[in-house]
Amino acid sequence: MASTALPQGNPLPGPQFSGTAESLPSQQAVVMALSWASAPCLHLECGNEVQGSEMFMTAKRSVKTGLVASAVVSSWTIAATLLTSSTWCFEYGVAGAYYYGAGASVQIFVFAVAAIELKRRAPGAHTFLEVSRVRYGKAGHAVFIIYSTIYALINCVNILVGGSAVFTALTGMNVIAGVWLLPVGVVIYTLTGGIKATILTDYSHTIIIYAMVLAGLFVTYTSSDLLGSPDKVYDLLREATKSAPVSGNAGGEYLTMRSQDGVLLGVVFWCAVFGTTIDVQLFQKAITADPASTLPGYMIGGLSWFSIPFCLATTFGLAARAMQGLPEMHTLTATDISQGLALPYAAQALMGTGGAVFVLIMVFMACTAGFSADIVSIAAVFTYDVYGAYINPKSSGGQLVRMSHYAVIGWSVCMAIIATGITRTTIGVNYLVTCIGVFTSCAVWPIYCTVLWKRQNKIAIIVAPTLGSITAIACWLGSAYALYGSVTVATTSEILPLVVGNAVSLISGALFSIICTFVFGPDDFDWTLLQTGIRIIDDSDIKGLTEEQLAQQLAGETLTPETERSLKRGKFTAIIMATVLCAIFVIIFPMPMYGSDYVFSKPFFRFWVALTFIWAFGAALTITIMPLWEGRKTINMFFSTMILGRGKPRSVIEGQAFQTSESAAVVEVGETKRADGGI
Repeated sequence: MASTALPQGNPLPGPQFSGTAESLPSQQAVVMALSWASAPCLHLECGNEVQGSEMFMTAKRSVKTGLVASAVVSSWTIAATLLTSSTWCFEYGVAGAYYYGAGASVQIFVFAVAAIELKRRAPGAHTFLEVSRVRYGKAGHAVFIIYSTIYALINCVNILVGGSAVFTALTGMNVIAGVWLLPVGVVIYTLTGGIKATILTDYSHTIIIYAMVLAGLFVTYTSSDLLGSPDKVYDLLREATKSAPVSGNAGGEYLTMRSQDGVLLGVVFWCAVFGTTIDVQLFQKAITADPASTLPGYMIGGLSWFSIPFCLATTFGLAARAMQGLPEMHTLTATDISQGLALPYAAQALMGTGGAVFVLIMVFMACTAGFSADIVSIAAVFTYDVYGAYINPKSSGGQLVRMSHYAVIGWSVCMAIIATGITRTTIGVNYLVTCIGVFTSCAVWPIYCTVLWKRQNKIAIIVAPTLGSITAIACWLGSAYALYGSVTVATTSEILPLVVGNAVSLISGALFSIICTFVFGPDDFDWTLLQTGIRIIDDSDIKGLTEEQLAQQLAGETLTPETERSLKRGKFTAIIMATVLCAIFVIIFPMPMYGSDYVFSKPFFRFWVALTFIWAFGAALTITIMPLWEGRKTINMFFSTMILGRGKPRSVIEGQAFQTSESAAVVEVGETKRADGGI
């Protein structure tokens, strides 16, 4: 199995990147500066943008399609996306690259349906867990908190351990130092800008990663002295079949979609990545989206994300295999493969010192964006679902902001401590990534049904995930013992036990939920309780917030009839699109080639490479240009006001990236009062 953990010792052989960790976080400082400097331009007539609790946690629910898509891409792009996908391709050929990408794309399309319903059912929600508290009470609320926190914990530790290991491999930096230094800049810019800084970071990081993917494609298939053309790569891969055939692949070939282990790993990843959708940070980004931007943002984001593992692995995974035996390329050992070193070794062989910088920047971008998203979401859970719900229900906006800041710092310190411990054990990051679905996928069905199925009862939400975890763990460990005679880290990371554990977890959660619902009596939940039970926070104690801005925040509690109808249509559109795209990615495209044992011809491989170029270019242009186009008026105002000094910013700028769609419906200040005393 591939791992995102790299050796914790000497750097990779060959030319080394001589920079230090401190040379990269300057990008974080840019995000901090942009977050601060843009405040006067992203404001209402009566004052600057102020970091109240609503802005910190939800960006006033106003993020447009382009930034939603880039946030989706960033959320799915972690160290494993970059490293493990390339290693799968190195081991199993083109099938490894495709099944990795397809195995993790379909969940984005399915998640879009739940995201739209969350926007429609609970427009004032700050976290998804608030919805579970209103619907199921304290017990159900606690179950959701536990499962989402388990996933966030493992994901954050994964990010720190994997990222610091790459720094160690490429620069020789102490791995523990990397674990503690990596979060520092992330914490600072997150405290400065909250979820808005996270989204801006997602955008900037995603652009850089796409630039790196495109650079790798051009070097590998057009300009490299070692490879330089699809035909050369094709010939070397056919030669590699003679010396190192792939067991379970058609003819032992690397250029075929008929790969038994590749498909099984795709199933593992398909089930495990469904478990990622219980991560509260994914729902958090859905909450920040403008209602009209939710569906297109997630669909565009899913299609764009597929290009990263697919194109990156097709480039460096195949290149690493093709260059095996060349003096410029390190011969990968079993240990190298298990540690996910195909990408950095191939990049270094093809690009020299630039290849080391290439990998370092890409992994750094993925790690910082992912860590920022998780700590903001965990801060939201602590602030609204723990502190605001049980410790201090009457807390003001100012108190919630302070608690958010404390949570960001506290969580980051705890994750660094745990990650430090993991670096001293034999458990690799990939082991946790592939096993996480065993523990968390059982909660996927109950969580989705919270906003999709009003019949699910309170007993189901407590019993189904718990029994699902127990059943999945028992099947996982039992299958490892039955197949390999023992239960160890090695046997439980084999493909078949992972398939059993992850699949049972995903299926059992659904079955137990349905059984408990009908055995103990289906519920008939009143969806309007989500609107009346979840309210916008009163930020009137935040210095600098004007009455008009407070009134605008209040408008986010309800949807206009037009928006309500639009979201209903969007739900059915999302269901149709998700069904069609899932069928294309999982069945229509790969299965005919799998069933026919087709081995790529040289012309077809040229088409395959051309497809990677087209997909990478299309995704890169979409993710880069769309946010700029949607925010063109704000950008123009920013330069006119902040750079050229031409007058004062206007009031509400139509089309800006963080404009609230409900702003036109804001009631006159002073005429509307809330029952709890807020405006």
